[in-house]
Amino acid sequence: MILVIESIILCILFTVMVYIMSREPIKTLYNYPPKIQERVKMLEGYKDKMPTQENKITAKIGASIIFLIIMCILLRYINGCTTFTDAFINGFILWTVVNLYDLIVLDIIWFCHDKFFVFKGTEDMESEYHNYWFHTKGFFIGEGLALIICTLSSLIIHFVL
Repeated sequence: MILVIESIILCILFTVMVYIMSREPIKTLYNYPPKIQERVKMLEGYKDKMPTQENKITAKIGASIIFLIIMCILLRYINGCTTFTDAFINGFILWTVVNLYDLIVLDIIWFCHDKFFVFKGTEDMESEYHNYWFHTKGFFIGEGLALIICTLSSLIIHFVL
């Protein structure tokens, strides 16, 4: 039951985070399909606003550290996990639920169909905005990242907390 409640809360928190980040879509350009990224980079109105590769890497590392800390706290102090295996399994389930929610609700239902996310000058790229495969690949990349984050958090729980 704890996993279900945590999953719901984490999905809500993730939605809030995505909503806040999405208020300025240019800052999340690297979450768009490559053809849209290429077009936006060529558009005059966005040249001074483009996020750099360094911004992307810093954001991903920062998010990973935050997720690692949250996972450790949740798994140890809410779920009561004390062993590597217990922490890993619980963590991977939580991550996968949120990742699947991100794919289906946030990416495919919301992002792919909300005109707010369409950059001016890319309106003709509807098929790219509806590129479900791009988001599905992102899901699998997220699952790979889950293996790393869940392993690290499980090691911390097992040996430190």
